[in-house]
Amino acid sequence: MPRSVNAVASRARRKKVIKLAKGYFGRRKNVWTVAKNAVQKAMQYAYRGRKEKKRSFRALWIMRINAGAREHGLSYSQFMGALKTNNIELNRKVLADLAMNHPEAFKAIVDQVK
Repeated sequence: MPRSVNAVASRARRKKVIKLAKGYFGRRKNVWTVAKNAVQKAMQYAYRGRKEKKRSFRALWIMRINAGAREHGLSYSQFMGALKTNNIELNRKVLADLAMNHPEAFKAIVDQVK
């Protein structure tokens, strides 16, 4: 019985990886084994980066809220604790935006929790 290889599927699989490697430098863009490893590593970095982005944005929001709260004589932890006790359910993203772009609205929230 003759040897059967599915060349159509193999080529399609390789083309998909080579397409993902578009824009890479040197052999990483057109040599199958090098491109496969480069794309696999890039996918790992992308997966990890999506998780890290959430962490870094949360840290940024906390810094902005802390800066806004300290202008009104509260620390970040005191301010967040006061929000919880007064049942004000605004997330950090919204609070950071208010502290940064709408200081009068942020001051109203601080006055409400003091």
